[in-house]
Amino acid sequence: MPANVETKFYVREKPWHGLGTEVQEAPTSADALIYAGLDWEVIQKNVYSEDGSLIAGYKANTRSTDNAALGIVSDRYKVVQNEDAFQFTDDLLGAGVTYETVGALQGGRKVWMLARMPHRYIIAGDEIAPYLVVMNSHDGSSGIKVAMTPIRVVCQNTLNLALDSAKRIWTTKHTENVMLRVHEAEETLGLAEKYMGELGRGILSLPTAWTRPPIRASAWTGTWKRRETSAAGRSRTAISWSG
Repeated sequence: MPANVETKFYVREKPWHGLGTEVQEAPTSADALIYAGLDWEVIQKNVYSEDGSLIAGYKANTRSTDNAALGIVSDRYKVVQNEDAFQFTDDLLGAGVTYETVGALQGGRKVWMLARMPHRYIIAGDEIAPYLVVMNSHDGSSGIKVAMTPIRVVCQNTLNLALDSAKRIWTTKHTENVMLRVHEAEETLGLAEKYMGELGRGILSLPTAWTRPPIRASAWTGTWKRRETSAAGRSRTAISWSG
């Protein structure tokens, strides 16, 4: 399936791959879970060898709706259900949080949720509304990751880009109780918000030449490139856009 997307929803603006359910208004977590097709649970089962012998120390994560195998994990692995991941995000951002895109990748092995941040920032004269992206895996390949990003996540590639380019990212393993670490994640995001504010002030103070198309508040789909130039003994920083 294109972009590794299994199920998802998006608000108004259709993504490039055309997959998912379109909704007109950004939903709260209770509705987002259903729109994105994530209203299922991870069930852990014992793992057996071909001859029927129990393999100690391991569990199989399976999906409640179709018994699909999501991954083999150690018996120390603590499942974070999709509903719990939404609750974690709600607790981080407070009452009234809404979601822009939510979906499942790789047959449900990974899920993401993209929430609108309550604050907006002015960067180079443009109003930017960043997102909070949360990624959770059910196959044991990674822990939970949380970051601020200006990128509208709609597929595997944009999820990777959002996490890889984040100035600050908060992670936790599935061997820990994630719900007890909300305060720690809040501190990390607080530093990220401070960075966004400083970024806006810093860019305005540069002798910068900007070449870019108009930015929509819902997405950045290109890359800023920085280069140093000099003319008549003067140096100048130029930041350009490639999309």
